[in-house]
Amino acid sequence: MSFSDSETSSHEYKTFRQISRDLTISEFITILCFEKGEDKSAEGLLFEMLQDSKSADSKSSWRVLIMDKVTVKVMSHSCKMADITDQGISLVEDLFRRREPLPTMEAVYFIQPSKENIVMFLSDMSGREPLYKNSHVPKDLLTRIKNDASVVPRIGALREMNLEYFAIDSQAFITDHERALEELFGDNAADCRKFDACLNVMASRIATVFASLKEFPYVRYKAAKELDSASDNNSRALVPAKLAAAIWNHITTYKSSIPNFPQTETCEFLIVDRSVDQIAPVIHEWTYDAMCHDLLELDGNKYIHEVPSKTGGDPEKKEVILEDHDPVWLELRHAHIAEASERLHEKMTNFTAKNKAAQLQQRDANELSTRDLQKMVQALPQYNEQMEKLSIHVQIAGKLNKIIRDVGLRELGQLEQDLVFGDAGTKEVIHFLRSHQNASCENKLRLLMIYGCVYPEKFEGDKALKLMQLAKLSRADMKTVKNMKLLEASSDSRKSSNGGFSLKFDSAKTKHAERQDRTGEEETWALFRFYPKIEELIEKLNKRELPKDEYQCMNISPTPSNRAPTNANSGAPQRPSGKTGQPHSMRSRRTATWARTRNSDDGTSSDSVLKCVSTDFRKMGQRIFVFIIGGATRSELRVCHKLTAKLRREVVLGTTSIDDPPQYITKLKLMSEKELSMEDINV
Repeated sequence: MSFSDSETSSHEYKTFRQISRDLTISEFITILCFEKGEDKSAEGLLFEMLQDSKSADSKSSWRVLIMDKVTVKVMSHSCKMADITDQGISLVEDLFRRREPLPTMEAVYFIQPSKENIVMFLSDMSGREPLYKNSHVPKDLLTRIKNDASVVPRIGALREMNLEYFAIDSQAFITDHERALEELFGDNAADCRKFDACLNVMASRIATVFASLKEFPYVRYKAAKELDSASDNNSRALVPAKLAAAIWNHITTYKSSIPNFPQTETCEFLIVDRSVDQIAPVIHEWTYDAMCHDLLELDGNKYIHEVPSKTGGDPEKKEVILEDHDPVWLELRHAHIAEASERLHEKMTNFTAKNKAAQLQQRDANELSTRDLQKMVQALPQYNEQMEKLSIHVQIAGKLNKIIRDVGLRELGQLEQDLVFGDAGTKEVIHFLRSHQNASCENKLRLLMIYGCVYPEKFEGDKALKLMQLAKLSRADMKTVKNMKLLEASSDSRKSSNGGFSLKFDSAKTKHAERQDRTGEEETWALFRFYPKIEELIEKLNKRELPKDEYQCMNISPTPSNRAPTNANSGAPQRPSGKTGQPHSMRSRRTATWARTRNSDDGTSSDSVLKCVSTDFRKMGQRIFVFIIGGATRSELRVCHKLTAKLRREVVLGTTSIDDPPQYITKLKLMSEKELSMEDINV
């Protein structure tokens, strides 16, 4: 909505994902009003919809919605089917499938402005009898449409939507580039056609985020190190810079083409690639969310479990979606698995103690009066529903804890974190590999990948072969470790300093740590020591302490005469410390709903640590956007939620895809495999 933060103070805050949903729905309302001859802006219509979600004639006539494969994903990530039907959509169709003619029904086309899509649209509309009545399409390739005299009278309205990203979380989106690692950093990255196509589409989709939110960002990117003119790694090292330039071109166009688009910077935007942290995608993360996706065979966010059959036969399979609509999941997903298990036990105990149906069930049936039975029957449906939701999470947590015990994951997890923080080395890794011959190949491979990040010199020459033989891994597995070097072209990670023999006269043992412990943060739970490097980068960005030579800014002309600002480490001009007069986004105020107290299924207030966050988040600072090329992890998503409360600035994570460890390892293998698909390689 086109209201300032102060103007929206009386309205409920909307998250990044909710804004995407409302924008999508408001466009449908706008299209319908254009058809009726009403001249209203999308923002005004959205406001009216929020005040009165169902107008008197909102369902006076039903319509058909036609989408292509990309817009189907955009819609599914932003809206539920109920949201669409509430706007008078009775049928959703695929543009490229044979469809039954419905000439009496109106249609809304939500499609990309591509040549093949326009051809299909013209095919629908041309001829004596169109497939549908009046139809609505994106505003592009208009010349081709205008040339067909039979089509133009059948178009009710044209509307361009800047919604080409996929909102997967209240504070995260993806561009849906599953093969970004392969196409931008792989052996065949020199293929200019695939390389450029991938970057251009990625830039276009990211830019629509800022167009939708009406945010004008400071665009920073991870700069390449010294380039070697004879090296093939230059293209890989320049990926963040090229993406930043492409996004900047889109944003400068928005400044003059989108009404009410800010003319001064309103947020921060940092672009990095996967080389910034190669440990985060493979280390065992111990939060409830990460362990569910790492250890359980989930289909996306879908968990399938067995329930007793009502007829007494074989157990029935039931699907559960683990997403934001589940308050228990929302509360526990970023908690340590041990903490989540404890909370679930407490919730189950409190629920059975407070629910009337549960209390009456524990009494002797002969002692129940007619009034007691009536209360029990009334409370039973709600009791069954809430008990089922809690039971599912209790079952999941129990299954995770069993896997942890059976696999011996605590010992492995401790070694992984000790390696990262310099408390373990080669001796401990070799001891583990020798004493755990039955460990899964995936776990041994992940351990060696972490070991390779901390001790890259241990994989030089024939050392890698000896490690492979000790771990009993295949050459294909070890190639995964070697492929990590393809990302090193743009990495600022520490290079090996042990290339030659050197004498050391100090007897003190120096830590060979990949990262340092966080100061001021107490480790409440075991194995909760690890943190992604993106956390440090965001905090430095918030303090304007990002090194200017490592993270350059598109908003500042890179001329030799350009002097650094007062803060020598800042990559952007200094902004006033007060809030008065600061530029801000034209959409929504900043009170992250995930940080507000909410009720869980047991009827009690959430006991999450986030409950302790001050509730005066009426206005937060400028948003921070971070985009990771090559995939992001669930630990990095958790960090964005955590820092939103800590910094009082909404942190939005963008990436090409959200990858769990098995997926990421598969993608690393593909970086050097030719003519293979992701289905051909299994971890």
